Amino acid sequence: MHLDIASLWDFYYTHHLGAVAQRNLQLTLRGIWPDVKGMSVLGYGFTAPFMRPFANEAARTLCFMPEVQGAGVWPREGLSATALVRPGELPLPNGFVDRLIIAHAIEAEPRLDALMEEIWRILAPDGRVLIIAANRSGLWARTDNTPFGIGRPYSARQLDRLLRDHNLTPEAHSGALYFPPSDRRFWLRTSATAERFGRRVDAQRFAGALLVEASKQVFALPRNGVKARAGGLLGPIKGLAPKPVKPVGASNRD
Repeated sequence: MHLDIASLWDFYYTHHLGAVAQRNLQLTLRGIWPDVKGMSVLGYGFTAPFMRPFANEAARTLCFMPEVQGAGVWPREGLSATALVRPGELPLPNGFVDRLIIAHAIEAEPRLDALMEEIWRILAPDGRVLIIAANRSGLWARTDNTPFGIGRPYSARQLDRLLRDHNLTPEAHSGALYFPPSDRRFWLRTSATAERFGRRVDAQRFAGALLVEASKQVFALPRNGVKARAGGLLGPIKGLAPKPVKPVGASNRD
């Protein structure tokens, strides 16, 4: 099942646990991508809580939210950068995105192959995608009081296989949310210490969320081929189509 936009927004923006999770995931993401100056950064799923550190640096930041989830306005100030989309029809030209974050999306997406093919299509040749997914061996996947307890959790090996199956090469693995998914004051106050310790000893098996960064393979096409949509950059070029050849002996009137 998909979480709806109201539940996701409520967790990250009204609950203490959600606010702490947001802060820790932002710090982890920023450590992976410390510089996005001049780039196009896209979030797919529910990524609004994690986009703020990139908004004032990137050339453009966008949030795409799947139609089964619903969409909310982000950022709260100024013009909205969100759009409600279908997973197999992302409204961007080929090779448009330099950095792409996926969160709260693949765990419950019935058209996962279509989504992954679109991700390959819109990524720039040197683009990077970063998947944030619930860790199947972590505590956060075992309780339904957070969005990470809804849908199918993943192991690092499963995420690697998903990426490789769609011509994306895993480059780096990280973990986040090493503290228990509890609203108790003790765990919230010690969450920063738990995050530092988890990263230092690289205890990804116990993380609540797995983060896998991958690069685009430009020497291969997705299994069903690249679809020329949303800009049609791979469409035929006028004037280059071969002219028909008359059969030998044909009349000039034909």
